[in-house]
Amino acid sequence: MLKDKTLTYISLFSSAGVGCYGFKKAGFECVATNEIVERRLKVQKFNNKCKFDSGYICDDITTDEAKNKIFNEVNKWKELGNDRIDVLIATPPCQGMSVANHKKAKNEIVRNSLVVESIELTKKIKPRFFVFENVSAFMKTGCTSLDGTVKSIGQVINEELGQEYTIVSKILNFKNYGSKSSRTRTIVIGVNKEMAEYISPIELYPSYEEEENLRAVIGDMPKLEWGEICDTDFFHGFRTYPEEMRCWIHDLKEGESAFDNTDELKRPHKVIDGRVVPNARKNGDKYTRQSWNKVAPCIHTRNDLLASQNTIHPEEDRVFSIRELMKLMTIPDDFKWIDASIEELNALPEEKKIKLLKKEEIKIRQSIGEAVPTNVFFQIAENIKCVISQRHLDDFEINKTINKYKLENQNEMLSFLRKNPLNLGQSSLARIAELTNSKRENNSAYYTNKSILNEIYKYLPDFDKKEITILEPSVGVGNFLPFIFKKYENITKVKIDVIDIDSSNLEILQLLLSKKPLPENIEINFVQADTLLYEFNNKYDLVIGNPPFSKLKSKDAKKYLNSNINKKTTNTFEFFLEKAMKVSDYVVMITPKFLLNTPEFKETRDLLTAKKIDCILDFGEKGFKGVLIETICLFIDMRSKPGNTIVESLPLNKVMIQQQKYITDKLFPYWLIYRNKFFDEVASKLEFNHFTVFRDRQITNSKTRKVREKNSLRVIKSRNINDDGKKIIDIPGYDAYIEEKVAKDLNAYKYVGDRNIYLTPNMTYKPRVMRNLDNVIVNGSVAILIPKEKIKLSAKQLEYFSSDEYRSFYKIARNYQTRSLNVDATSVFFYGILKENCNE
Repeated sequence: MLKDKTLTYISLFSSAGVGCYGFKKAGFECVATNEIVERRLKVQKFNNKCKFDSGYICDDITTDEAKNKIFNEVNKWKELGNDRIDVLIATPPCQGMSVANHKKAKNEIVRNSLVVESIELTKKIKPRFFVFENVSAFMKTGCTSLDGTVKSIGQVINEELGQEYTIVSKILNFKNYGSKSSRTRTIVIGVNKEMAEYISPIELYPSYEEEENLRAVIGDMPKLEWGEICDTDFFHGFRTYPEEMRCWIHDLKEGESAFDNTDELKRPHKVIDGRVVPNARKNGDKYTRQSWNKVAPCIHTRNDLLASQNTIHPEEDRVFSIRELMKLMTIPDDFKWIDASIEELNALPEEKKIKLLKKEEIKIRQSIGEAVPTNVFFQIAENIKCVISQRHLDDFEINKTINKYKLENQNEMLSFLRKNPLNLGQSSLARIAELTNSKRENNSAYYTNKSILNEIYKYLPDFDKKEITILEPSVGVGNFLPFIFKKYENITKVKIDVIDIDSSNLEILQLLLSKKPLPENIEINFVQADTLLYEFNNKYDLVIGNPPFSKLKSKDAKKYLNSNINKKTTNTFEFFLEKAMKVSDYVVMITPKFLLNTPEFKETRDLLTAKKIDCILDFGEKGFKGVLIETICLFIDMRSKPGNTIVESLPLNKVMIQQQKYITDKLFPYWLIYRNKFFDEVASKLEFNHFTVFRDRQITNSKTRKVREKNSLRVIKSRNINDDGKKIIDIPGYDAYIEEKVAKDLNAYKYVGDRNIYLTPNMTYKPRVMRNLDNVIVNGSVAILIPKEKIKLSAKQLEYFSSDEYRSFYKIARNYQTRSLNVDATSVFFYGILKENCNE
């Protein structure tokens, strides 16, 4: 950041700069602004948008020359002390194009490539944040991607920027997010992942607010006579139209259309050779008088015409004036369309006013019609400014704070929060509280960082209700709550029950929430109880949470198992999941990934399979920083039957839409969330379920030697089996041996010299299989495959296990897991034998 802490931004396809004027209002400096139409760029100059004249770039962004001009400005600001651009804004023209239709006109593909230019510049400039704004169908619209193929814009954004940025796209009607007129658009916000753990794109969006009707916004504007320009406001005027058209709208009441007039001469028409020819009624909103008690309509580019959409004043026989349009689009009064002050313009003689307005009016109106409302971008700018200026603490500083203030227990944490000696923000305080809690023994809940919460937010269900109820069954310090507030900000009443078994947790949470006023529509009820034993009187619309993952002793689990369907587990997360499914219409819950495949949770999977699983988010090991556990998040609609399931993998940066029955198919021993056509093609060539498996748990380093002695067996470890499984390799310092008299007491000894069994490395995505050898014994890093019936694998079959095809198949069969990769009683199923090559 600059030494004087100046905030910076770049604006692409900026038109007259109406939207990004919001960033200027918020105190950001514009490093470069690009617009291909010179007259629009001049408007930006009138408003002193850039510090340097070279920052105004009137050029085609697709050319290297234009891009180099932008890069030069970035470098110029670096020399002034700016380490990095804070925000890149892009509002590129976007023409609709079906992804499925690859034969669209060439000019459409080129036009949509402007979106890809924005993505490419974002990759090169690497701002801390980016903001894209466009039509509501933006993310689903097709474009020509960087590799030349036609994909959806959303797919290209995620593929090209998803590795470096946490990204959210939201379709908003701006009337509820800072504008005074209806305008449904998509806003995409990306946060560089260096900051994404502490701030989510969701928190940067404008806040929801109730819309205002036309009377509240422009009802106090002076009335205008025919062709009048207001004496005190040059921009409060309108372009006259043929006098004979006035009778078409003169008698209209609010909401009525001139096409509905009973007199044909008062309906829109032409007179050709003395004959009245009616105009075609193509749009119901043309020649329609607006209503004072309704929200202003979407402002279009030809807002100067009666024949355009929704342009007629609710009361007067005219279109909306420029000033009225500015108010509806939240453009500040001090925004300059002409290189003169409003005082200078008002002082002009009437004749000059009319002449100047005639020259400039359409240009101004078109710029307004294609603009982002200023206040929408102003709110985003203010939110970003707040994030950057308050600087959330990094992990080192967080731990330094914990150590400095000796935050070893909850009482110390409570004292710290009450005093808040560092005047930290709510987010940093929440992280300190969570990390302090995690230091307690037997605490198996982990800090849910914002990058993960951001992904969960994308798939939270919508509710078409005025009032909803939500349960957070193991609330901790309330990491989910800000995201719940944001998601359901448009619902009149949101009642949230937060439960924790620890009263200190709830007190900490209350202190954290006291740092910032709750949204008006939120009501929180704090309950200190054991959720698993708590009796709920009513069902919730939503249960959402990250319950503790821990195995209980049988005696401790007994009180929960009484009401549990799955009696084979003692893991607390499963108890929470079952409880949530009983008390809610919709469940969103983080669980360990091994829920997908381990035998312990077969009954749980059966329960889930009967319900509609809307989404499975696979976090892999990215779920909890520093914790070696893979996690997923399940989104379960308890009211609906199975349909399609979205599967998203953060580690693979991949999204798939699967049929639920396809991934939970009983043909296989567990769920296969990444199953695809390739998997099925390979599976069709194989016969499965031919082996059981044994893995040693007894051969430890203390029992082995590095040097071979008389009457000893070689211990085969995973790395001793070469890449194609054809031989044992020697590895100095790694090889091990065990005395036979010691080995005889071990379970693995019974397989010594058994030539009917096979060996395969455990915990690997490079499977290979070899026949057992004489005078060897395996440790736990090698699994023993035991044929269920007498079978001798051919050389071709053994080679196949180490082929690229089988290894790719095996990754899918193991759900791309990294931690639960043991060859166990269920996964051994997938050591399939080629149907035509079972025997030599």
